[in-house]
Amino acid sequence: MTSPPGTRPLSRLLADVEGGHRLTAAEGERLLTATGPAVLTIAAAADRVRARHAGEAVTFVRNQNLNVTNLCVNRCGFCGFSRREGDPDAFLLSLDQVRDAARIAKKRGVTEICTVSGLAPHFTGQTYTAILGACREGAPGVHLHAGNPQEIAYGAARSGWSTAEQIDLLRAAGLGSLCGTAAEILVDEVRRRICPGKVRTAEWARIIVEAHRAGVPSTATIMYGTGESAADRVAHLGVLRDIQDETGGFTEFVPLSFVHYRTPLYRSGRAPAGATGREDVLMTAVARLFLDNIAHVQASWVKVGTKLAGILLLSGADDLGGTLYEEHITSAAGGSGDGYLDPAEMARLAADLGRPLRERTTLYERIG
Repeated sequence: MTSPPGTRPLSRLLADVEGGHRLTAAEGERLLTATGPAVLTIAAAADRVRARHAGEAVTFVRNQNLNVTNLCVNRCGFCGFSRREGDPDAFLLSLDQVRDAARIAKKRGVTEICTVSGLAPHFTGQTYTAILGACREGAPGVHLHAGNPQEIAYGAARSGWSTAEQIDLLRAAGLGSLCGTAAEILVDEVRRRICPGKVRTAEWARIIVEAHRAGVPSTATIMYGTGESAADRVAHLGVLRDIQDETGGFTEFVPLSFVHYRTPLYRSGRAPAGATGREDVLMTAVARLFLDNIAHVQASWVKVGTKLAGILLLSGADDLGGTLYEEHITSAAGGSGDGYLDPAEMARLAADLGRPLRERTTLYERIG
């Protein structure tokens, strides 16, 4: 006689998951709310699943972030980056400056340029394609990882065409893969609280599916720690798992821990001071166990620091993300660090865990 799902011993539940059981929402919520030694038990199970699905290597990509502008019509509560026209620290790169920045990135030997911009008041769908064109001209042959469903919806609406047409134009301009950002928490009640100007869950999912069907893969992300519940986090994972079942287009899952210091949500008392270390470990571990159809889970060193990133690599993560070279969004929210992580330091971190460091492309092909 088997135990009811809610009373099944943790060891049995984890053994079942390692044996192929797909976690339910209730089971995922139970794991996300674990405390005490159970946290380490869950992390260890996730690490074993990581080894089986992704291998022993810690991977990374040589990439360059390129933030074209911090001008944005939205005022998301979790963002310390966006500015209005006329603000003294607002910036907007010209296409020539974008081209020059891409040229510098290529000279650094990067294999990926990642662009995410604000929703500038005068941007249209053509603007986003022109930015990609400038990147391609400055860095021919470098993979362009750019945009997100919010930018696609905004550009399409401003130009009077469909989001599918916008995706096709971006692809023709050089888009290699889409960022899975603007997801935050894919629960509309939470979105209305933290980012009321952004597309709703169904629209985000529809655009991601459109991109995947058009041959444009994407990352999958979550931005957690703004006061959402464990049930909200699991619901978000459920949306991603369902999309991956349908399209197979997600290359990786990237948990993004909320950096709170200089954000309106935190300063107004509407959000806690980000996630705790326990929550960071469990978000990574439970994602590895819940998202049984996404091969790679990233430890975002820019969000949690390199020391905790090392622990996350023992909790289900297999990837360290990118070199970045420059980073403005997290630092604008009060995050620390200089926005660049040398591969030599990554190798030291991986070696400390007894694992090799391997370079990859954006699409997880091995280099060297």
